[in-house]
Amino acid sequence: MNFLNIFVFFCLLCTALQLYIYKKNSATKKNGSNTNNDIEDSPSNPSTSFLSNEEKKKFSKFQIEYLTVYLLAMAADWLQGPYVYALYESYGFSKPDIAILFIIGFVSSLLFGMIVGPITDKYGRKLMTIVFCLLYSISCITKLLNNFSVLLFGRLLGGIATSLLFSVFESWMVYEHNFRGYDPELLSSTFYKSTLLNGVVAIVSGLWASDSANRWGFVSPFLWAILLLIICGLIVLSQWSENYGDNSNSSRSNNSSHSNNSLNNDDSLSSKFFNALQFVKEDQSVLKLGATQSLFESSMYTFVFMWTPTLSETGELGALPFGLIFATFMVCVMIGSSLFNLIPLKPESLIQVILLVSSLALLIPAFFNDSFIVYGSFLIFEVCCGLYFPCVGTLRSAYIPESMRATIMNLFRVPLNLLVVLILVNVSSLSNDTVFLVCSIWLLIAYVLQKYILKDSKQPISLK
Repeated sequence: MNFLNIFVFFCLLCTALQLYIYKKNSATKKNGSNTNNDIEDSPSNPSTSFLSNEEKKKFSKFQIEYLTVYLLAMAADWLQGPYVYALYESYGFSKPDIAILFIIGFVSSLLFGMIVGPITDKYGRKLMTIVFCLLYSISCITKLLNNFSVLLFGRLLGGIATSLLFSVFESWMVYEHNFRGYDPELLSSTFYKSTLLNGVVAIVSGLWASDSANRWGFVSPFLWAILLLIICGLIVLSQWSENYGDNSNSSRSNNSSHSNNSLNNDDSLSSKFFNALQFVKEDQSVLKLGATQSLFESSMYTFVFMWTPTLSETGELGALPFGLIFATFMVCVMIGSSLFNLIPLKPESLIQVILLVSSLALLIPAFFNDSFIVYGSFLIFEVCCGLYFPCVGTLRSAYIPESMRATIMNLFRVPLNLLVVLILVNVSSLSNDTVFLVCSIWLLIAYVLQKYILKDSKQPISLK
């Protein structure tokens, strides 16, 4: 199998899609004043053609303000990924010890995620973004020491930072988007761009980490990550406004008055947590969204652990170019995010298609051993991931109330991390086929919940 040719093909496909989207948007802008315009916006990603030039400039500036910080944080995360296992192995730790380190990261995210959500909503998203940069930087520093206890502590901090990474940035952005008066439907534009550009960042970070590791050793990517986190934190400190988990406009502040006032209200961390838990239990729209996120992302994280040994064990591919395969995966994610920009389905309908196709894609390696078929199914799953992230982000922004956004987002990650830990603990006793079958079943369950069982109990918040 020629992996380079496959990579080039998908790069060309991604480029063609981007050119088509660019021409489509240009035509939309040109004909924006025509009521009988033949070019229609996708429900999943509407055009900004209805904005005035001044509004477009402000909205673009806002997107750049958010995406710069978000992509710096993601780059710091991507830089570390390829060399965590290799670094532990170079320190002489056994596979069981390394497995413990990985599991601790997920357990930490599982346990502390229930705490950092209410803290974020109560004390501020900007503050907790800076805390994220600090915790993740310390986690990277621990990688410099060949000491199991220190590395264990680093994984503990890394787990907390991961919970913040996948909740606090989005919570800040959604609040600011609504506070500044932008149309709620334009949120999908930001989610689309963040997923697309994250794919680019992942590829560049992977190449950067590889070159750095070859030059200066396995620890060097973690040092680069610290630099990016420092830059990220400084930008947040100097440019972002503070906002909180509150429905009132007064919850946006540039000082500490909110924190002082909140202490006098019935706004304790425990009440925020239990109120969010009760809300999820009673609102089937949010419950369905949480089940979807937990089941899809647990399958995705399991896939991250399984694709390398699965392709290696086919016995037909020879020496695998893992870097090139990973880059191809990321291009497929970019293709998926581009398709999100084009598919004329509402997010509520599109997520069902994503779940069903993803389930079928991960079912294939459970029953087929042909290297070409298995690799093809992996690429299809990555396209689904590219569709999933902007889709679920749009749904979260519509259905999760602002007053408990970060809390609920972290609640969604509790079953996610639990499922991944269960797989990791038992992975040595499970065949690759069985693991993929389990993931396929998880996705099928999510599809059935979406399609047939759990019904929407309300209109999206953004449409009220």
